[in-house]
Amino acid sequence: LSIAALAGFATEVSAAERFITVASTTSTRNSGLFDDILPKFTKASGIKVRVIAVGTGQAIRLAERGDADVLLVHHRPSEKAFVAAGFGVERHSLMHNDFVLVGPESDPAGLLSEPDAANALARISAKPALFVSRADDSGTHKKELSLWRHAGIDPRAASGNWYRQAGQGMGATLNMAQAMNAHTLSDRGSWLAFANRSGLKILVEGDRRLFNPYGIILVNSARFP
Repeated sequence: LSIAALAGFATEVSAAERFITVASTTSTRNSGLFDDILPKFTKASGIKVRVIAVGTGQAIRLAERGDADVLLVHHRPSEKAFVAAGFGVERHSLMHNDFVLVGPESDPAGLLSEPDAANALARISAKPALFVSRADDSGTHKKELSLWRHAGIDPRAASGNWYRQAGQGMGATLNMAQAMNAHTLSDRGSWLAFANRSGLKILVEGDRRLFNPYGIILVNSARFP
């Protein structure tokens, strides 16, 4: 979406309040993207941007209540359903990164020789080796669960054992994995921005299933005047 389009939208909503609210993901915040682009947007448009950074599922629920002007998330099936239900005007492909499976440098489950992400999770389960899930209905959590389904495994049966459910964002989940010498699934942007990597490394990357597209959707102002 162009600066002009968003500027026009913000003016239409309220000439007195020069801001828009973006419901987005923790990964976009963790990557430093907003810190880089939002000051430039505000300088060019005069419009401030308030970002609510949560998991994809929660961001969508916020936008469904009309509590955001723009939705920026990364789970295409949910995005399409959001537009189909009339909450959003149109989905635009914005950017992409990919997911990576990170874990202990010692590679206890032998994942470095396994290019298939679902097979890698099966090896973690078979070992078993510790895995930390975001468990927060985020886009990353949705991707993780889809990979377990491809592997034919429901890891939640092992919750509290080798499968740990953080219920937190990506940064906190990576910190837990580092502290526990465990595996987790991360978007690459958050991993690159993560400072506390000691003892962890990328073990699986490049699988086509790990492609991670982001979409941006204008919330329907006809529905939420």
